[in-house]
Amino acid sequence: MKVAVEVVDAAGLKPKGGHGSASPFVEVEFDGQKQRTQTKHNDLNPQWNETLLFNVADPAQLPHQTIDVCVHHDRSKPAASAERSFLGRVRLYGVSVAPSAAEAQVQRYPLDKRGLFSNISGDLALRVYALPDAFAPPGPPPTAAAPAPAPAVDVAVDPPPAVGEPAPAEIKEEKKKKKSPPSVAPEEPRVFHSIPASGAGDRNVIDQISQAMGMAPPAPAPAVTMTMASVGHARAEAPPPGAVFHIRPPAMVRPGPQYGLVETAPPLASRLGYRGGDKIASTYDLVEQMRFLYVNVVKARDLPTMDLTGSLDPYVEVKLGNYKGTTKHLEKNPNPVWNQVFAFSRDRIQASQVEVVVKDKDLVKDDFVGRLSFDLAEVPLRVPPDSPLAPQWYRLEDKKGDKVPKGELMLAVWMGTQADEAFPDAWHSDAHSVAVGSLTDTRSKVYFSPKLFYLRVQVIEAQDLVPSDKSRPPNVALKVQLGNQLRRTRFVAGTINPAWAEEFMFVASEPFDEPIVFTVEDRVAPNKDEPLARLALPVGAAAYPRTDHNKVFESRWFNLAKPTASKEEAGDGEKKEKFSSKINLRLYLEMGYHVLDESTHYSSDLQPSSKHLRKPSIGILEVGILGARNLIPMKAKDGRTTDAYCVAKYGPKWIRTRTLLDTLTPEWNEQYTWEVFDPCTVITVVVFDNCHLASNKDDVKDQRIGKVRIRLSTLEADRVYTHFYPLLVLQPSGLKKTGELHLAVRFTCTAWVNMVALYGKPLLPKMHYVQPIPVLQMNNLRHHAMVIVAARLARAEPPLRREVVEYMLDVDSHMFSLRRSKANFHRIMSLFSGLATVSKWFDGIRNWRNPVTTILVHVLFLILVCYPELILPTIFLYLFMIGMWNYRYRPRHPPHMDTKLSQAELAHPDELDEEFDTFPSTKPPEIVKMRYDRLRSVGGRVQMVAGDLATQGERIQALLSWRDPRATSIIIMMSLIVAVFLYVTPFQVVPVLIGLFLLRHPRFRRSRMPSVPFNFFRRLPAKSDMLL
Repeated sequence: MKVAVEVVDAAGLKPKGGHGSASPFVEVEFDGQKQRTQTKHNDLNPQWNETLLFNVADPAQLPHQTIDVCVHHDRSKPAASAERSFLGRVRLYGVSVAPSAAEAQVQRYPLDKRGLFSNISGDLALRVYALPDAFAPPGPPPTAAAPAPAPAVDVAVDPPPAVGEPAPAEIKEEKKKKKSPPSVAPEEPRVFHSIPASGAGDRNVIDQISQAMGMAPPAPAPAVTMTMASVGHARAEAPPPGAVFHIRPPAMVRPGPQYGLVETAPPLASRLGYRGGDKIASTYDLVEQMRFLYVNVVKARDLPTMDLTGSLDPYVEVKLGNYKGTTKHLEKNPNPVWNQVFAFSRDRIQASQVEVVVKDKDLVKDDFVGRLSFDLAEVPLRVPPDSPLAPQWYRLEDKKGDKVPKGELMLAVWMGTQADEAFPDAWHSDAHSVAVGSLTDTRSKVYFSPKLFYLRVQVIEAQDLVPSDKSRPPNVALKVQLGNQLRRTRFVAGTINPAWAEEFMFVASEPFDEPIVFTVEDRVAPNKDEPLARLALPVGAAAYPRTDHNKVFESRWFNLAKPTASKEEAGDGEKKEKFSSKINLRLYLEMGYHVLDESTHYSSDLQPSSKHLRKPSIGILEVGILGARNLIPMKAKDGRTTDAYCVAKYGPKWIRTRTLLDTLTPEWNEQYTWEVFDPCTVITVVVFDNCHLASNKDDVKDQRIGKVRIRLSTLEADRVYTHFYPLLVLQPSGLKKTGELHLAVRFTCTAWVNMVALYGKPLLPKMHYVQPIPVLQMNNLRHHAMVIVAARLARAEPPLRREVVEYMLDVDSHMFSLRRSKANFHRIMSLFSGLATVSKWFDGIRNWRNPVTTILVHVLFLILVCYPELILPTIFLYLFMIGMWNYRYRPRHPPHMDTKLSQAELAHPDELDEEFDTFPSTKPPEIVKMRYDRLRSVGGRVQMVAGDLATQGERIQALLSWRDPRATSIIIMMSLIVAVFLYVTPFQVVPVLIGLFLLRHPRFRRSRMPSVPFNFFRRLPAKSDMLL
C-alpha cells in the first residue's frame, strides 16, 4: 500500500532572504522516507499541484504514524542559516488519511511554528489519501536495450469521480485521435515509466488494469506507459501519445482501530482566518456558516371578513417551493398578532420567490384573504451584531396582483445565518412535517441547573409530648421529610421528653417551594406507628445560611401542632401559646459545599453553592457541534431513519441543539460558550433520538445514540480541535458503534497565573475537607440531587426529560459491573507494568547482557556514593530529561472512550446482561444463582490476595514480637553485629559493598536458589494458622 500526499498550493507565506519574497518548496517525510517538490522562485502564494508517493510497510500501523510536511525557503547563499529557511510545518496523522482518492478532499492547514520564537504565517493546502499496491506506479524501466518503439498507451490513474457520476468503462475516442504530445509546464514535471511488452510481472499489471475496466486484456505487442503525478524532482522524456485509460482504484477500508478518533480539517473561520469568506463569519468561527431565509410574520390589521356571519379566523401560510409553514389561526380576530418566525435553509431553496398568504379558517375550505410575494434576489442580508430588521406594513394583494381595499400585514424578510437571534425559536423548513404541538420539541434551547444547597438538620430533643394512650410508656421517634427525601431518628422509649441529638443532611434547591416536615411518631405495635405531633417549616426562613463551619448558631424551639392540623397551623411553629409540645432544632443552609449531582471522576462543576465564595473564571470553552455521520436508523420499524439532537453539559449550563428529522447525517453547525473556573473538569456531549415528535405519550423515552466526554486539562490553549468522535453504546448484546459526532473544541485561557495556581489548590471547596461528608451519605445525596435536577429540567419547554438527565449524569455508575471490575484490575496492573520494566532492566544490568551499559551503571553508582549530594539533583534532572523526551510523543488528540480499556469489546454477553439488570434483580432464580456462584469465585480470589498481603505484613511484625523465639534471636543478634559494623565503617563503604554485590557478574553466582534473607522471611510465622 502507498500513501499519496498531494501538495496543492500555499498562501500568505512569510518573506525570507531580505528581498520581500521567498522561494518555497515543500519537503514531506513519512516513515523515514523524504521527498520534496520543486522550488517556486519569488512566490509567496505558490502552486505546486504535485503528488508525492510513499510506501507503507505495515498498513495496520498507519493510524499510529505521522506525516511531517515542512515548507522551506530555497537558500541562494550557502551561508544562510537554517532558521531563516524555515517557513512553517504541518503534522498529519495516519488516522486522517482518506481510504481512497474518492473520499479525499483538499484541506487547508495553518502552518505551525517550529519553536517558541519562530515567526510563521500562511497556510498549506494538502490532499492525502491511500492507494493500494495494484494501482501504484511500477518501478523504473530495466537498463537493457528496449525494442523498437511501438505505439504507446498512456494509462492515467485518476481519482474516482463524485458520487452519482457514471464510471467511464471504455476508451475515450477523443483522446485516441490526438497526435501531438501534451504540453507540460516546466514547473510541473511528470514521471513516465515505460513498461516493456515482455515480462510476466508487467503483463499481470496490464491484465489487472484491463480487468478493472471490464475489458479484455490487450495484446502484448505495444509498450504501455503509465503517467502519474510528479514525484520529487525526477524527470523523463515524454513518450509518444496514445490512448488514455481512466481506471478507478477500489475503495479501501481505513486501517486502524474501528473506534478511534478521526481528525478533520473543515473550512472553519477559526482555521482559515478571513480568507475565502467575509469577516462576519467570525461570530460563529467554530462552525460552518449556514444561510437561512427568515420570514417574521408579526401581525395584521383591518382584515376583511370572508364569511357571511362577519367573523374571521385568520392564519398565515408562508410558501417557498415545496415547503410551507403555517401560523396558528386566531378565532374572530380581524387584527391578529402572531409573532412567528419561519426559517428556510438556503441550500434547499427551490424557488425564486417567497409567497405569504393570509387565509380564513373554515370547516369546508379555507377562504383566501390576501397575499404578498418577495423576490429572493431583493432580500437584504442581515448578520448580528446588527440590530434586528424592523418589520414593515404591507398592503395585501388579491390573486391578480392588485391591492385589496382593506387589510395590511406586518412582516420582515431577510437573509441571515444561524447566529441570528431568531434562529432558536424559528419554525425550520426541515421540521415541516412535525405537528404544531410537537414543534417546540425540535427547537434548540439553553438550560441551567437549579441552584442546590445542602441542608443540615440537627434534631436535639422534644418536650411535653402528649401520647394518645397514656396507659403505656411511649416509644417515640422523629421523621423528617423534604420532598422525596426521608430520614428517621432512633426510637426513644419510656419518656415524653426524648433526646435524640442526631444530624441529617438533605438537598434543597432554590426557590424553596417545599417545606421541611417534622413528624413525631409513637410505635404502638410492631411495624405500626401513630403520629403524635407535626411541624412544617419553610426552608428559606427557618435555616441559617452558613459559609464557615466554625460559626455555630443557637438552637431554636418550635411549637408542635396536632397531626390533624392544617398546613398553616402546622407551619406556625413560633406562635406563642400557653401550652403545647415543643421540639428543639438547629437548621443550617450550607453555602460552602459544592452539591455533587454527577460523578466525581468526570465532574464539570466544582464551585461552592455561595456565589460570594466562587473564584473568577480562568477561561472560555467554545464547542461547535458540526454534525454527525453514519448514524444507525433508530426508527426503522416506523419507516423513518433517525431524528437526532445533541445535549451538552458543562457546569450548571445545559444546551440542546435543534432536532434534525429523518436523516443519518445531520448537520447542526451550532456553537456554544461556557465560562471555565477549573481546567480539571469534563464536558459531556450526548446524541439522542427524539421520540416525542409523532406521539405525545409520557411513557415514550428518547433513545440513546452515544456519548462523548472531553477533559479540559488535556486540551492545549487556543488550539482548535476538530475530530469525528465515535458514538458507542454498550447493550446487553454487546458493544455497538452507532455513528460519529463531529465536534470543534477550543479552550481559551484568560488568566494564566490563576490557572497555574489552581493546580496547587484543593479540587473541592474548603468545607469538604474541614467538615467532610461520609462517602455513603454523599452517594445518597448525589442521587437526590440528580432527582431534583431532572424534575426541574423536565418542567422546561422543551423539556429535558429524565432519561436524558440520567444518562448525562451517569446515575448507574456506582452499580456493580464485572466488566468494569476487570477494567479497573487491568488499570492497576498497568501501573505496576512500569515497575516490572525497571525490574527487567535491572535484571539485565545484573546479568551483564550489555556490558557497556552495566559498566556505565557501575560508574554512575560509585559517583553517587562518593558524592551523595548529587543524588537528588540527578533524580530531578533525569525526570526533566524524560519529560522533554516524551514531549515529542505527547498526545495530539483529546481523549475519548477507549473500548479496550473499558473491556467492552471482549465482554461476555452474560456479564453485560448482568450489568444492565435492575436492582433488585428481575432475572429467573437459576440465573441469579449462577451469577452468585460466579461472584463467589471472584470474591474467593480477592480473598486469597488480601490474605497474602496480610500474611506478608504479619511476618514483618513477627520479626521482633518473639512469636518465633529463634527467629527473633537471630534478628536481634544480627542487628547488634550490623550496628557495631556500621559504627566502625565509613558510610560510603556500605552502599558500595551492597551495590557491587548485587551487580556482580553472573560468573560469581553459584546458585539460582532463593537468597538467605528471602528464605528467612518466608519462615517467619503469620496469623493465617489461627483462622478458623
